[in-house]
Order: sequence, then C-alpha cells, then structure tokens
Amino acid sequence: MVLGVIPARYGSTRFPGKPLAPILGRPMIQWVYEGARTATRLHRLIVATDDERILAAVRGFGAEAIMTSPDCPSGTDRAGQVAEQIPAAIIVNIQGDEPLLRGAALDALIQALETSDAPMASLMARAADPAVFRDPGVVKVVVSHDGDALYFSRSPVPSSYSDYFYRHIGIYAYRRDFLRRFRSWPPSRLEKAERLEQLRALENGAHIRMVEADVPALSVDNPDDIIKVEDFLRKHGHG
Repeated sequence: MVLGVIPARYGSTRFPGKPLAPILGRPMIQWVYEGARTATRLHRLIVATDDERILAAVRGFGAEAIMTSPDCPSGTDRAGQVAEQIPAAIIVNIQGDEPLLRGAALDALIQALETSDAPMASLMARAADPAVFRDPGVVKVVVSHDGDALYFSRSPVPSSYSDYFYRHIGIYAYRRDFLRRFRSWPPSRLEKAERLEQLRALENGAHIRMVEADVPALSVDNPDDIIKVEDFLRKHGHG
C-alpha cells in the first residue's frame, strides 16, 4: 500500500494558521488535499495535524485526518507517527503549503521507488530565473547522471549555470523501513548548517532518487504568497 500524509501544523513563526488560510474561499489544506487526491498511485491520503481547528476543517470537507503529537519537530516526524499506525510499503510526505501540486507529480515520485531500489525519492523542477537561483528561500539540488541527489543547498549550486538549474520541491517518498531508520538518526552537521533535513540521509550514505516534475514555483510561505497563488488560479480558470 502507498500512504500519503499531509502534515499540517497550526503554529508558524511567519504565518500562524497557514493551513487554514483561505484561497479563493477554500482553506489551503483543502487545495493541497484535493490536488493530491488526483494521484492514481496513492491508496490512502491522511492529513496529520496537531490542532483541533485543522482537524475539524479537514473533516468538514470530507477528508481523513489524524491528530499527532504537538512535539513533532518536523513534518517528517509527523508523517512517521501516522506511518507507525498504518501499514504501508511506501509513505509519501506531502507538504501542506503546495496548493498547486497535482497528482501526476506524486505518481511519478511513487513510481520512482516502485521501479528502483532507492530508499527515498523527492521532486525537483527546472528553473532559469537568476533571482530564484540567488534566493536562499529556494532550495537548489544538484544530481548525478543516474538521477540521485548529490547535494541540496540554499546557496546557488552549482555556482553558476548557462541553461537551467533544479529547484527542490520538498515532497518525499520513503520506504517504510527507511523512514523509521531516518527518524532514528540524530540531526547531522550539514542538516543543521543548511537547515535541510534531507541532508541527514545523504550524510548517512543513503541515496535520494530525484524526479523532475512540472510544478509551479508558488508554495506559500507568507500571507503575500496567497495573493500570488490566487492570481495564478484565476488565470488558469479557477474562481
């Protein structure tokens, strides 16, 4: 079975209550859920939250939600708590701030694990905007010829490019046993330096298979991003 988990935390330094922020009249978590639901390779999809308000909103639009510990240090740990309760061979950790994500990208991610021996996979998208390349809020990834991640950074990597670079999309698929091992490892040196938990996997010698996907560069980090997402959706026939 393939289990999808959308971690949704109410508390956020930059944007408290972000999962419930309205986008064209619907909470952002509903946009994320409905986009993920279009994946054909997901067998079950659950929102994992630490807040009764999010739990009520998710159940209100007919989705499955589970309460998890408020002490979870990351979305991966929140997804891991759900995975301990539900047997699944593959667990997909779906960021709750990607309202434009669609199921085709998730299907490609899941297929990458089903057709390889990689313990973990993640998404990336081509970009060429120099401002995005220099933005420390946008994580970049460099990959091998085999499609495995070599490194992730908030800094421009490689140091320059002539045609394109890859921005990382923080959505992951894990094999069940590997997710348990990953959570047991202490935060690594590079992970703490870059503030990127996926580097813990690389520092412990694990391979991360990267999958290129066409995902708009419009995740929601602050209230201003809501306006950008709404403009995008209106231009594409919503609202």
